[in-house]
Order: sequence, then C-alpha cells, then structure tokens
Amino acid sequence: MFPGAEEYGVEIEVAEREVERLLSVTPDDVDAAPELTFARNVFVPLTTACRYTCSYCTYYDVPGEASLLSPEEVRERCRVGADAGCTEALFTFGDKPDDRYTGIHEQLTEWGYDSIVDYHERACEIALEEGLLPHSNPGDLTEAEFRRLRDVNASMGVMLETTADVDAHAGSRRKTPGQRLNTIRAAGEARVPFTTGILVGIGEGWRDRAESLLSIRALHERYGHVQEVIVQPVTPNERSDFEGPTTGTMRRVTAMARAALPDGVSVQSPPNLAPVRDLLDCGVDDLGGVSPVTDDYINPEYAWPALDELREIANSGGVPLHERLPTHERFLPARYRRAGFDGDPAPGRWLHGRIPEALADESVHGDRFRGVARRDAPLPV
Repeated sequence: MFPGAEEYGVEIEVAEREVERLLSVTPDDVDAAPELTFARNVFVPLTTACRYTCSYCTYYDVPGEASLLSPEEVRERCRVGADAGCTEALFTFGDKPDDRYTGIHEQLTEWGYDSIVDYHERACEIALEEGLLPHSNPGDLTEAEFRRLRDVNASMGVMLETTADVDAHAGSRRKTPGQRLNTIRAAGEARVPFTTGILVGIGEGWRDRAESLLSIRALHERYGHVQEVIVQPVTPNERSDFEGPTTGTMRRVTAMARAALPDGVSVQSPPNLAPVRDLLDCGVDDLGGVSPVTDDYINPEYAWPALDELREIANSGGVPLHERLPTHERFLPARYRRAGFDGDPAPGRWLHGRIPEALADESVHGDRFRGVARRDAPLPV
C-alpha cells in the first residue's frame, strides 16, 4: 500500500505483472498520435499561499509574502483572456492555507469569505460572467468540495506526482501519495472531468513511475473521469537543485504512460517544460493549456511558446494541430463532438451547474465553444 493510503482508506491494487510490463515498454512499443491539441487559456493564480513546502516548488510564498488576487483583479485577467480569444480560465493556487497564513485569512474574512474554497467558487463565477470556462487546480479537496465546485468548473485537476515517498515532499508539512490518490478518487466520486499527472525526476524510480501510472489507470477504470495525464519533468529553479530528466528518460516514461492508459485518456506533454518534438512518437497527443496573455506562474522561468511554435511542433510530427476546450471531447454532449468522433463517449452527465448554460450561451463567443470542441473553429492568428 502506498504511503498515506491506509489513512484515507484508498485501496488500489497494482499487479506485479503490469508493473513488469510497463518497465519493459520502449517508444517503439507505442504509436504516435494522429493529432495534437491544446487549450487557449488565461492563467489566474488566485493565491500563492500553500500548506505544503515541496522543495522543488517556486509557486508558494512564505507567510507574510503570499499574494491573493482581488475579485477586481480576477475579473480583469479574465476579461483580457476573453478579449484574446481564450476559452479557459486556469485557476491555480497553493493547497488550502492553514492558520500560519493569517494575512490571507484576514483578507478573505474582510471580503466576506470563510475559506479559500468559498472565494474560489466566486472567482470561477466571475470567469463564467466574462465568457470563460474555468479549469481549476486547487490542490487536495474532499468529495463534498468537488461537488460544490463542479457547478462552476468545466473540469478540474491535481497532479498525483508520484506514489513514492520521496524526500522532495519531506518535512512537517509534507503531502503524501495517499492524500493525492484520495483527491483523485474524490473527483471520480463527484463525476468531475479530471486532469492529473506524474512529475519526473523528484527522487522516484522507474518502478515508482510505473506504479503511479497504474494507480491513475485503476482509479479511472473505477470512475471513468480522467481525461488526460501530464508527464512533466521537474525543472531546475532557485529552490531546487534537481537536475531535469534526460530526453531519453522522458521518451521512455512518456511511452510508459501511453501504454498504461486507455486510448480515451490523453497523454499531455507541456511544451514549455518538455522536449515535445522528441516525444511525439511516444504517444503525446496534447500540449495542455497555453496562454497568449499570461506567464506560467508555476514555472515562471519557462515561457509559453507562441502559437506559431505550437504549429511548428505539430508540423515536425506531421500531424494537425487543433484547439480544444478545458473539458475533453468525450465528456461533452453530442452536439459538441466532431462529426467523425470515433472515441468512446463517457456515459452519463459530466457537466454540472452553470457549465452547460455557459457552453450554450452564444452571446459572448458566438458559437466559438462548439466550434473549438468540434474542431470547426480555425486556429487563432
């Protein structure tokens, strides 16, 4: 059982034969994807306060220095993104601040919110009001919190990172694999289209990578909610002396992800962090969210590529490039799927609360949401 799993009652069985199978996978064992997709987003870093202190992370700020965007700042960012043709508001923030972030709590109280989850809900409403579909990465949540936030989110996500007990997560404020697996499970219970992933190079071994991917698969087989898995290399930064993984390592682990996951689950490679051109034959079919108007606040030293560069990446693999919505096609109603969609539609309803109304509202983007989802909309200039 993985560290922390028993505490949360997370039961996942990873068969040894499946681990051994993945450990033998090479790029030659998988097929290149027939297309590449990306989401056009605006990055909204709601707060940099976080209860964890992972040694590779530059996103969180210490108490007294952590930022918290005001409602007006959230609206302005969303408005800029909508004007630039974005469809997604990507909300990121550190995991729920605890009592050590008294300044953040005092500010939330002054604005009339009991918690960061309360405020996050309002921030997503602002994004919807400005014509964007929220996709949130809020850290560890309970099923009840997912059920609350799904009404204002087209999709959500959290990185598993690894099922290994690594020193990078050490300290009194460590996060455990059990916590993250429990969060992914809670998202499934709440029927939230979900993005997760692994972080490569934080002290885990090859067996750990295989077990992490198989754990994600096991939870997806149980709930059917995982829409994509990110294979992300750790990057050197001012807080970390981790050396980024080699291209050879990324090729192998990306192929492992493709071999481990069902065909309907995308494999994402972030183009500002990974050598994507060298990974296209390893099963990558998605480039994640890319913003034309904001920085990558998680990895500020690594700029987003421009759309022309995304086109060049796709051309280097001889595949078309398409924009997508934050909710992947198989979770959308039939009118939002391509005419030639040959995937396996997710059974049942996966859009909740205000999201179906936002998709259908043609007063803001015309019918751009449907055009993007169906691959009918031309790529932005």
